[in-house]
Amino acid sequence: MAFIPAKMNFKVNIKTRLSIQFTLLVFGILMVFSLLVYYFSYDSQLSKFRQNLLDRAQNTAILLINVQEVDSTLLKKIYQTTKSLEEEEIVLNDSKDKMLFSDKIQDLKTINFSGSKHSGNPEYFSIGKKDGVLYNHKLNNQLYQVYVMAYDKYRAENLRGLKVVLLWSIIFSLCLSVWTSYFFSKLAIWPISNINSRVKEINSSKLSSRLDEGKRQDEIEQLAITFNKMLSDLELVFKSQDEFVSNASHELRTPFAVMIAESDYIISRIRDPQEYVEHIGRMTEDLRKLNLLINCLLELAQLNTEKNISKSQIRIDELVFSAIQSSKENYSGRKILPRIDYSENEEDFIIKGNYRLLEIAFKNLIDNACKFSSGDVEIKISKSGNIVVVSIEDYGVGIPESDIAKIFKPFNRGTNAKFIGGFGIGLSIVAKIMVLHDANIKVTSSINKGTCFELDFKTDAYKSIMV
Repeated sequence: MAFIPAKMNFKVNIKTRLSIQFTLLVFGILMVFSLLVYYFSYDSQLSKFRQNLLDRAQNTAILLINVQEVDSTLLKKIYQTTKSLEEEEIVLNDSKDKMLFSDKIQDLKTINFSGSKHSGNPEYFSIGKKDGVLYNHKLNNQLYQVYVMAYDKYRAENLRGLKVVLLWSIIFSLCLSVWTSYFFSKLAIWPISNINSRVKEINSSKLSSRLDEGKRQDEIEQLAITFNKMLSDLELVFKSQDEFVSNASHELRTPFAVMIAESDYIISRIRDPQEYVEHIGRMTEDLRKLNLLINCLLELAQLNTEKNISKSQIRIDELVFSAIQSSKENYSGRKILPRIDYSENEEDFIIKGNYRLLEIAFKNLIDNACKFSSGDVEIKISKSGNIVVVSIEDYGVGIPESDIAKIFKPFNRGTNAKFIGGFGIGLSIVAKIMVLHDANIKVTSSINKGTCFELDFKTDAYKSIMV
């Protein structure tokens, strides 16, 4: 049975992969460059050698045919005393293929001279390692053919040396490219390695950590920006989850405990039907409060996770009227007075926002004004520059100055409102909605004189869209 080696898996990191790819690229470029250098060197030297062969053939024809004083014997003596080409062979024939002159012929013996009738330009040929030329010489309407063949020793030695130089150049360049490519790939990957090491340190308890964003220009820095944005979203989600769990466990524990205690008490012995009716009535009221509390907690949790909300064009006065109508269902006997400072421009009170969220915010503020006061509630709408100002004012118990900074935090209520129903979540929801709409909220209050909430909405964003 033949031995089949098990498949091996090699883990190649990015630095090694980039080094290999760069080295292969450099090797390919060097090979193409070397082949081009070798080809052009070969072609240049071959052309020069062929020109030497042609000059030799022309000189032979001129001396032997054109000059009457020179015969074949004299021409051989001349060639013997002058410098000739390496392993040179010369044959001169007349138009009847009669050999008029020959010198040291060996490879030229293999040529069929009778079949070499040419009358055009010089023709070049090769036999073995030698190159040759056929030159046609005309004189007095007679055609003579001169064959010259030789070995280009100079070209062979030059090309052999060029091969050695190119080979060592490729080897040296490859070694240099391997080192430089690994160095530069390591340098290029370093920011990613740094990000990788920093990311390994981040966990659910360290979501506040952030990556270095550098100059925020190249792709790696953009990756860090994107990752930081993802971390911010995750931190927001985890914080919202922790806050919801903390708020729910804190606020739901007491009413459930009270309901369980009351139920245990009512079933501890047989009681009158009227007592059961009263108990069920109180439990129903407690369940309504729990339902309201859970809805408030869910709304607050959802607002904590939302960063981008859908917005549309909204008339702030129509929104306020809708919130007033919703509040009157719970406070039917109260006077809620809208006072609107209209102008000639119908677009003055148009803002860009989320209708549902803004209605919740206005309703919470109006409900608070009705809850903590017994008189009229005034709602004023006016325009100041590019700001729409909505103020909701009551003449009730007011808020202590020391509590104003805390009222927008969940489950924080004024110290003078402990005996008035509520959960302390409504203003937190209002504050979150204002942040999502890039709106400002201001509070002014005096004990036993009343409280005024002022909301400032920008309208320039809407006008820029219209333009």
